[in-house]
Amino acid sequence: MTASVGSPVGTPTSYAEWLDAYGVTPERDVEFTTLSDEPVRPLYTEADLPDGIGAHPPANDPIGLPGGYPFTRGIYPSMYRSRLWTMRQFAGFGTAEDTNERFHYLLDHGQTGLSTAFDMPSLMGHDSDSPLSLGEVGREGVAIDTVEDMRTLFGGIDLGEVSVSMTINAPAAIMLAYYVVAAESDSTQPVPPERLSGTIQADILKEYIAQKEWCFPIDPAMRLLGDMIEWCSTEMPRWHPVSISGYHIREAGSTAAQELAFTLKDGLTYVEQAIERGLDVDDFAPRLSFFFNAQIDFFEEIAKYRAARRIWARELRERFGAKNEKSWLMRFHTQTAGVSLTAQQPLNNITRTAIEALAGVLGGTQSLHTNSYDEALALPTEDAVRIALRTQQIIAHETGVANTIDPLGGSYFVEALTDEIEAKAYEYFAKIDELGGMVQAVKQSYPQREIADASFRLQCEIDAGRRIVVGVNSFTEGGDDQTPLLRIDPALERRQLDRLSGVRARRDGAAVEATLAALEQGAASERVNLMGPLLDCARACASEGEIVQALQSVWGDYREVPVF
Repeated sequence: MTASVGSPVGTPTSYAEWLDAYGVTPERDVEFTTLSDEPVRPLYTEADLPDGIGAHPPANDPIGLPGGYPFTRGIYPSMYRSRLWTMRQFAGFGTAEDTNERFHYLLDHGQTGLSTAFDMPSLMGHDSDSPLSLGEVGREGVAIDTVEDMRTLFGGIDLGEVSVSMTINAPAAIMLAYYVVAAESDSTQPVPPERLSGTIQADILKEYIAQKEWCFPIDPAMRLLGDMIEWCSTEMPRWHPVSISGYHIREAGSTAAQELAFTLKDGLTYVEQAIERGLDVDDFAPRLSFFFNAQIDFFEEIAKYRAARRIWARELRERFGAKNEKSWLMRFHTQTAGVSLTAQQPLNNITRTAIEALAGVLGGTQSLHTNSYDEALALPTEDAVRIALRTQQIIAHETGVANTIDPLGGSYFVEALTDEIEAKAYEYFAKIDELGGMVQAVKQSYPQREIADASFRLQCEIDAGRRIVVGVNSFTEGGDDQTPLLRIDPALERRQLDRLSGVRARRDGAAVEATLAALEQGAASERVNLMGPLLDCARACASEGEIVQALQSVWGDYREVPVF
């Protein structure tokens, strides 16, 4: 029997009772699924909440309270009532001078942390004068060839006061060495390593899974990351030596559950490696951080962040025996989804970014980057960057969402989604363990295939019009106005080449050769932590490309097996 909305029936306490009371009413002819293609029911009720809510002690409650295990509702008791999230904007283009100017602009306009984008040659370990760098120098990020570029990049900025994030992976240890040397040798305000705060991405497994920027085979690349984590645990206590990154996994086309599962499994693998080196989990785990995507499916993203905190806390406490509560905390940075930005009707991207940013905030992020509306077309203009930053400031100061902690906690829908994503993540964990762990799974291209299949499915839905993308496959009228774009002056490549040539002419060539030889010798021995030799190379002004080539002379290169 189909009942009308006004039928005098008892209050349904489950979806089944609701269906029995009201029946199936006509619905729009669309697929009610999340962006990850998970079905969404018409109604969620108290019956969909996880078992154990309100349990005593609170640690047995799957939701609990903010600042308490399992941290589903947030890692700090007061969250944004005591301190807002760090507002970062990803910035980097041209030469170090160009990006330094943009950094100062952002700090002057209220940004509270710096996030550095490197150009493609720097990401791939090539010097700007390499034949492989032609036409790419400074195009999609800043060109950094030597420690001199790093000094210029942060000139006039007190690195003891500003938190800095650097998005680079395969050559991350080299860039970290440059950063440490640049900070400690600053002529006006030198800063020792123990005072530096921030994050370097360095998530090498993610590169083989999704972003595809590597310099070395998987095993030595893992060793290099382990050296960084070990060195930072004693020398840079305020620094996050790895930002375990789901962002690029999601950008490659994964589902929310795949992003969560593969990211967490990468992180758990790094924990295993550090413990195998003899480190105590509580000596390094508090400085591990994460980097997640904020896609356009609002509630799915919020549920993903809540599930992530709960899984990480459980695994660190129960599996690895971490006793320091700070080891259980998942601190994460969020960036709105670049892949959701459209070249068609680009002003629509302002709305997309605002919704995605709001999901990150309601999901409890510690740091947030909002993409600029013009990034599907080019590097962002200053006007576009300012709008992106203002988006965060409006969320923080006008919407009221930061006034209370985890305002969606207890939502039938959100809690059910959180449980579902968590369960799917553990299904992936089990499959990866069957394959011999994450390193072996990556070598067998398992996560790569899963992501490729998910990406293909979503694109088919868009192409067929089953999933609407406003301005792309529906509502396409208008929006043909020319968007102002940031143009990178081709002359900057010549300037960077001249700069690199000048550094090579001024430096002590014999000292460079000696430090590179010592680095090669260290790379050949598993007993040597390579951060020491890398710092020596940085101080001698060895270039990134020279350092990478020295390591490749011992470790070789990497060639990916294609996935179809």
